[in-house]
Amino acid sequence: MGDGDGASEVEISGLAFSTGAVGEGTLFFCVPGARFDGHDFALEAVERGAVALVCERPLGLGVPEVVVADARAAMAPAAVRFHGDPTAELRVVGITGTNGKTTTAFLVRELLEAGGVQTGLLGTVKQMVGGVAENVERTTPEAIDLQATFRRMLDGGDRACAMEVSSHALELGRAAGIHFACRVFTNLTQDHLDFHPTMEDYFLAKRRLFDERGDAVVNVDDPYGARLVDEVEDAMTFAVEGRSSVAAADYLAREVSFDSSGSRFICETPEGPLAVTTRLPGLFNVQNALAAIASARLLGVAPEQVVAGLADADRVPGRFEPVEEGQPFAVLVDYAHTPDSLENVLRAARELTSGRVHVVFGAGGDRDRAKRPLMGEAARLLADRVIVTSDNPRSEDPEAIVEEILAAAGPEAERVVDRREAIARAVETAEPGDVVVIAGKGHEQGQEFEDGRKEPFDDVMVAREALRSGQRAHS
Repeated sequence: MGDGDGASEVEISGLAFSTGAVGEGTLFFCVPGARFDGHDFALEAVERGAVALVCERPLGLGVPEVVVADARAAMAPAAVRFHGDPTAELRVVGITGTNGKTTTAFLVRELLEAGGVQTGLLGTVKQMVGGVAENVERTTPEAIDLQATFRRMLDGGDRACAMEVSSHALELGRAAGIHFACRVFTNLTQDHLDFHPTMEDYFLAKRRLFDERGDAVVNVDDPYGARLVDEVEDAMTFAVEGRSSVAAADYLAREVSFDSSGSRFICETPEGPLAVTTRLPGLFNVQNALAAIASARLLGVAPEQVVAGLADADRVPGRFEPVEEGQPFAVLVDYAHTPDSLENVLRAARELTSGRVHVVFGAGGDRDRAKRPLMGEAARLLADRVIVTSDNPRSEDPEAIVEEILAAAGPEAERVVDRREAIARAVETAEPGDVVVIAGKGHEQGQEFEDGRKEPFDDVMVAREALRSGQRAHS
């Protein structure tokens, strides 16, 4: 690294944007954030061993400084170079959209592995690096962590990676510098309007994934997907027969049927039809499977390997996940936390029963408030019984969030602010043949309250406890 403040050349042994990650020989990026400014921690970084700084204004701390217009944007190219540009070799499938990213990423990984390609995973529920599961902090990590993870994947024997790409990551440049082998668009519905000013801004953030040329897979059942196809050259399209405004799709599902055990359909492909069976019920999961089929075929997985991989693929934690304790009704836990995803899950639940559909859900605090009444309305229209409760209230008053949902949830909707109590009430009063949907948190292991307080909470475990408690009461 060149001189700055008269210092001699220095050797960089690591990159960091958080002082906690700084060690001897680190290049520290002074990134301004929503709550903290990295420039305020530059001195601490130097004291911890940072030998150079990337900053947006001169700091004069006695180490070389590279002054740039945007320290965050500088992280990706530096990380790519430092780690030897791992995605030039690692074949990355990037999946973006409001709903379906997690399941599609899981399925893409399963299909590539079925095709003999050791594949890493980066997503909301879990991270797989070199065949080892790791904890997840955010859907798409910062560029420094991301490039380091890609390097570890290669070193661990991975030759591909299926990753979720959030709109935040695209807007903030975290995904810059990645060579995507394939980009996937699942859908776009209302969410994150606390971060993006409008739906158009939200779409344009997702659209950034498709700025570079290369293989793309797009859902044309979705109006934004139909628009995207007109703007992206040679995209492969997928759709469910009878649901799309587009005349034809490259991967088309027809003769779709599903029950609580999974889905079955014929997938028309450019090379001919495939008879597909998956363990994932619901029309939305048929769309996720189509996205994975198209991606796997583009990366060279044979049709018979695709069919076998889908049949073997496990369900994703917290995604339409059944909770079974021998009860005479179904209990399903799902991450649905947008109006559209709640609607999809309730429609799928309706297909599984001749009885009643019960739904327990809330909405997150400090997030897009406009979606709260829309979720209440979806529940009112599609469920027989609605229980509105807390999700992750964060800094907001849980009672106030519940009231905003109840405004559109109908006069029959029940108000049970304590989530554990709400789940227990739904489970205790369900009749044989009913379906209880517990929506909003899915795989999450905690509930977030004010001042960053997080209390352990797992919808699956809470539902299981309620079922067992009910069985003891009746025995």
